[in-house]
Amino acid sequence: MTGVRDGATGVDALDAAFAETVRRTGASIGALYLLAPNERHLFLDVLCGAPAQVAAPWARIPVNAPAPVAEALREERIVWIGSHEEMARSYPRTAAVLPYPLAMAAAPVTGVRRWGALLLMWPAGRPPYMTQRERGHITASCGRLARLLEEGADGGGFPAPGRLPRVLAAQTGVGAAGPARAAETTAGAAGPALAAADFIERLPGGSCALDLEGRFTYLSSGACELLGRDPGQLLGTLPWQSLRWLDDPAVEDRYRAAVISREPVVFTACRPPDSWLDFHLYPDASGISVRIVPSGAPYPPAPAFPRTARTARTAVPARAGRLYQLTHLAAALTEVVGVRDVIDLVADQIMPAFDAQGLVLSMVDAGRLRITGYRGYAPDAIEQLNGLALDTRYTPAGQVLDTGLPAFFSDPEEMRRAYPEAADVSGKQAWAFLPLVVAGRPVGCCVLSYDRPHTFPAEDRAVLTSLAGLVAHALDRARLYDTKHELAHALQQALLPRALPAVRGLRVAARYLPATRGMDIGGDFYDLMPLGATGAAAVIGDVQGHDVAAAALMGQVRTAVRAHAALSTTPDQVLRGANRLLTDLGGDLFVSCLYARLDFAARRVALASAGHPPPVLRLPGGETRPLDLPPGPLLGIDPDARFPVTEIPLTPGLMLAFYTDGLIETPGVDLDDSITDLARHLADADDGDLDTLIDTLVAQSGARRQRTDDVALLVLRHTPDEPA
Repeated sequence: MTGVRDGATGVDALDAAFAETVRRTGASIGALYLLAPNERHLFLDVLCGAPAQVAAPWARIPVNAPAPVAEALREERIVWIGSHEEMARSYPRTAAVLPYPLAMAAAPVTGVRRWGALLLMWPAGRPPYMTQRERGHITASCGRLARLLEEGADGGGFPAPGRLPRVLAAQTGVGAAGPARAAETTAGAAGPALAAADFIERLPGGSCALDLEGRFTYLSSGACELLGRDPGQLLGTLPWQSLRWLDDPAVEDRYRAAVISREPVVFTACRPPDSWLDFHLYPDASGISVRIVPSGAPYPPAPAFPRTARTARTAVPARAGRLYQLTHLAAALTEVVGVRDVIDLVADQIMPAFDAQGLVLSMVDAGRLRITGYRGYAPDAIEQLNGLALDTRYTPAGQVLDTGLPAFFSDPEEMRRAYPEAADVSGKQAWAFLPLVVAGRPVGCCVLSYDRPHTFPAEDRAVLTSLAGLVAHALDRARLYDTKHELAHALQQALLPRALPAVRGLRVAARYLPATRGMDIGGDFYDLMPLGATGAAAVIGDVQGHDVAAAALMGQVRTAVRAHAALSTTPDQVLRGANRLLTDLGGDLFVSCLYARLDFAARRVALASAGHPPPVLRLPGGETRPLDLPPGPLLGIDPDARFPVTEIPLTPGLMLAFYTDGLIETPGVDLDDSITDLARHLADADDGDLDTLIDTLVAQSGARRQRTDDVALLVLRHTPDEPA
């Protein structure tokens, strides 16, 4: 990439490259997301073309979220959305937070590792497609960003989550002296600003300017007259704060629409008592120019987008930004899985939404409130608060659970009057105690706290009360999920081998990776069994499903295989015995299985398959290929099924890789092509250490990332001259 200033390093170089990418693509808004160290979410690191508060609803995005940025990272491809209609069809949650006409591209930022994703947004006026040239330029820019991130990480300067994003000034592409030189041709060097002001004052109506934060930066005398305020009362303020009659979410929404879509927007508002004004917003990369004119009609016709409805305000509404953020939070709460996910969501999104500095989330357990998560508290304070009885009067938690009504305390004195001991425990200065109740049953208590006194207007109290209900249901579901998951995970771990036995003449390594979606359990299994002094057996299998039933059936199949293998039966007889067991059980789950018997004395390997992917064979000379192994049917279908046996020579240095389909299945990729790729990776891998070799195979297959299926991998290498 050209144009990044010479000598720029670290964050400066990254910001310069990012800003140049936004400028060269013609995007109106750009955002760079980085992958958090735990690789569970993306955080917004740099933003250009929009204020930070507008981006607040999507400042933190889970990697598995149904969002363009997350999908671009997961699938390592450019995600293009050409219109808001397409956004609503493909990403309804994102469309709810961005209900504006626009086009969007999200691209992965990857190099030696995954770093994050780049988000670019354009006004809806651009073509609804992306050319190959544009794609190539975005891909190259992402590569440049990845290299700068790698250099920064090597120097210890990698950005960390948990802070506000850097907001860069947008570049309009016109030099700062350009407009001034144009003015000089008519007014002379001494008076371009005066000439511009005279020009504006001669126009009918009023004119004003807003920056991208929404604050007044200029007002004409006509604008001040129409708005009914002096310039000193308005400059530097937000319209919906300094002019209470503009304190309407529809007004702020029109401003947001102009900032994000970069399209002109019109809305009408009533200045009390009966003066209707039309506001025309004209945005660009540096701010918004506003024309204000009397509407000329006391009751204008019914509005159409983008004009807003002319309704008299009967109550103080929520901020538009807050409403969009809460829509996002409500949708996110429906998708959380475990209790830890709920805690992280409340801490990372609900706390910032209400400017809280502290959080305590407790759950009802055996008549007491057990703290399951907290932020912004010292451990000794949490120790005092943990395990309080449900009817406690030490803090307001007992009262809010008993009545089901939230309690708000704006300062320590207010808390001290009702609960003398509670105010001194944490050192906080304001609190919101929210009962978490599901169908009349107390689930827990959520406490948001503040480091300074904080008022809770009716708007915030109503919204927090509604959010508490959503959090309660999410927490209740999450607790049930965690309980079921812990039971299933314990069952699965008990059924998998704790360690593989040492077998003379074999070097072995194995790996099991649970699915990253769902319950993180499954029916994949492997085993290695010595068969006397001159033999061994290896087995790998995959039970259909990813739940407790699959884990239980996996244990039964593994036991059946072990029992038949101990009788020194042939591979086809072992599979026939396991098949009869499954058909006798009469379940509705099927099993794929691959069994191999190694005879060191005869130097032969006999294998049989029940619908399982073929093993990959690596010969001592380095030739690597999938083994041509005719499979029989899956176990549990036909009680009389037969399983063909294939024999190959067992030569010194021979390597066999057994695996389940979770290692090779990739959406949109043919299964045979994936197996061929695995064979190529095995051929190129260093076989000096089999554990390292397995790590290499897993990494190259992409199985370390988001997985919808579990993965089992067993690698054997014949080493007749080595001891066990």
